[in-house]
Amino acid sequence: MHDPRLTPVRPDLAAKYLEGKVEAARFVEGEEFEVMDGIAPVRREPFSGAALDTQALKGERVTIYDRNDEGWAWGQLNGDGYVGWLPDLALYRPGAAATHKITALRTFAFPGPSIKLPPVDTLPLGARIAVVRFHETFAVTSEGHCVPKSHVTNINDFETDFVAVAERFVGTPYLWGGKSSLGIDCSGLVQIALNAAGMGCPRDSDMQESGLGRALSEAEMQKLQRGDLIFWKGHVAVVRDANTIVHANAHHMATAIENTADAIARIMAAGSAVSSIRRL
Repeated sequence: MHDPRLTPVRPDLAAKYLEGKVEAARFVEGEEFEVMDGIAPVRREPFSGAALDTQALKGERVTIYDRNDEGWAWGQLNGDGYVGWLPDLALYRPGAAATHKITALRTFAFPGPSIKLPPVDTLPLGARIAVVRFHETFAVTSEGHCVPKSHVTNINDFETDFVAVAERFVGTPYLWGGKSSLGIDCSGLVQIALNAAGMGCPRDSDMQESGLGRALSEAEMQKLQRGDLIFWKGHVAVVRDANTIVHANAHHMATAIENTADAIARIMAAGSAVSSIRRL
């Protein structure tokens, strides 16, 4: 069975690279586009009320295989491989290669070098931009937008502590499918934090549980380390220290720091036991 989250196939159409592996009426090569909006929804179906499966951030590349007349494009994110429908208006032909990325939880892109101008976009942590020059306190992008210089870093600079990145999201509202400080879910928090530290990471918690690190033995579970990942069915949390975790969760409807034992007991009472603890 092919995971529909990661396999661009429908009964009527599939990606060319899947020919001979899946059944579809036709196969297409696809075209690469770039996400130009600060945050673009990736939905399960092509309408604004459909489930939000994940989000794509500015500068991400996506291979598009189909578009409809209602303004939606179906494709696969080049970064984590997620498949879904994006607003066509959020996509443009790829521009200059990204040189920098956003390090603030969120910042603004201004139409000129003044903070008094109305912003043209909100950019989340991890968004990728092509900087052509610096002007006073601003980084000027290839689009002519001005982003505070203190909120960007070189594309090849990485955080040294991904847990510290996750901790910065404390208080962020919980949003299923979210990947920014405007709203984030448990696995989105882990992915954004690990990406900021230069580590690849699948999108959903089940993918992360099967693809990241190694499972701890019973003995090792008694001495958790900062950066360990605790998994339940459909949930993941990041270990901060011997006693606490940070996780985006629907109980608090926010990213919160919580006592580890209390969280495990609370989630167990709701019917879910820890499925594994993994060390990167």
